[in-house]
Amino acid sequence: MKEVIIYTTKTCPYCYKAKRLLKKLDIPYEEISVDFNSKLRAKMASMAGKTSVPQIWFGKDHVGGCDDLYLLHERKNLLEVLN
Repeated sequence: MKEVIIYTTKTCPYCYKAKRLLKKLDIPYEEISVDFNSKLRAKMASMAGKTSVPQIWFGKDHVGGCDDLYLLHERKNLLEVLN
């Protein structure tokens, strides 16, 4: 299974929504909080091309944000995409 990485902040409702879906599907993930860490947030923004959170990766593939994750889930089974 590809590694799932999600960049988040503590005040972002979309971060919680994305994590709820991953938990519901029993998909393990690594959460990286960019709260109060401008260098880490800048690194995330450089990789994603966006400054908003959450930003989600499956391995080296950038999925996007929460809406992108849900759209992918609606179109395909996330577990199939991750394997």
